[in-house]
Amino acid sequence: MWFQIDRALVGNRRWAACYRREMEAHELAEVAARREAAGTPYLEFITVPDLSVGLYVLAPGQPDLQQPHTEDEAYYVVAGSGRISVGDEVRDVRPGSVVFVAAGVPHRFHDITSELSILVAFGPAEGSRALPAPPPIPGPHPGPE
Repeated sequence: MWFQIDRALVGNRRWAACYRREMEAHELAEVAARREAAGTPYLEFITVPDLSVGLYVLAPGQPDLQQPHTEDEAYYVVAGSGRISVGDEVRDVRPGSVVFVAAGVPHRFHDITSELSILVAFGPAEGSRALPAPPPIPGPHPGPE
């Protein structure tokens, strides 16, 4: 289990969510090396119930194949340049760009001119709002009459 609720008074807060670790610290170069070793464009490196953070890297010409997510997300461009489409809006992105995308809105990076390195934050954690597939319906299924 990722967390437990501490029902005692903690500091000035009546209720506090207590995680396994009170802090996680990461160096971006180390996260980038882990992502590279994994051979994937995206590596999630922080996951708690209300937040997940990952590093997303896209090379020039590489398609952004992501689908709309069930959680809100924010992108922070660390390096590179290109464009992002969010719904019907299109804008340039470069180091320092911050883009919010509401849950369920189609979006993608494109026209990448230099490798994009992007920090991605999901709230709540990525996939936490996704609905599980419905169970199969048991028994014989009547055909059309």
